[in-house]
Amino acid sequence: MNKVTRSFLVLMGLAALNALWANGLDQLVTDCNACHGDAGNSQQPQVPSIAGFSEFYLDENLRVYRDKARPCLESAYPASYKANQKVTMCQLATDLSNEQIAQLAQHYAKQKFKPAKQSFDPKKAELGAKIHQQQCEKCHAAGGSDPADDAGLLAGQWLPYLKQTFAEYDAGTREQTKKMAVKFNALDAASKDALLHYYASLQ
Repeated sequence: MNKVTRSFLVLMGLAALNALWANGLDQLVTDCNACHGDAGNSQQPQVPSIAGFSEFYLDENLRVYRDKARPCLESAYPASYKANQKVTMCQLATDLSNEQIAQLAQHYAKQKFKPAKQSFDPKKAELGAKIHQQQCEKCHAAGGSDPADDAGLLAGQWLPYLKQTFAEYDAGTREQTKKMAVKFNALDAASKDALLHYYASLQ
């Protein structure tokens, strides 16, 4: 076998592997979109939108779920997808390879985040804006809308999802960074609720 033939076969093999990987990624994206919405913009208030998050943040969080280092609440697929079969993020991530996680992170980081259209209390949102500016802006810039912070997107995220996340922080079942814990744990319930309405107001 000459060098030209070998090179051709190697290229053909790589092309075949890339095609298999692309098909596999398509299925993973389909499974993710079933709950997180088309292109990662959720239509379910209990499920976060993940479009436009930083690649680093998405990669890190999928690894956390794979390693079961975060609460894995059970939820149901939409009836139109898997007949309301129940599942957790830990179950979905358990068999993901590092390469698959990286590909999913790259995919959703490229999508455009669409703020959730939802109701909120304007007075609470006004108070929440002040609390955010004083306590949260340093790590969650522009009202929590900058993916470069590697801290997810708070602005326009679903209020019910964020409320559940805050409850996990309060219960100590979801880890916080040390700097965040100092500030978050010092807030009273009314201040935390005001923050939720502020993020919901950023539509």
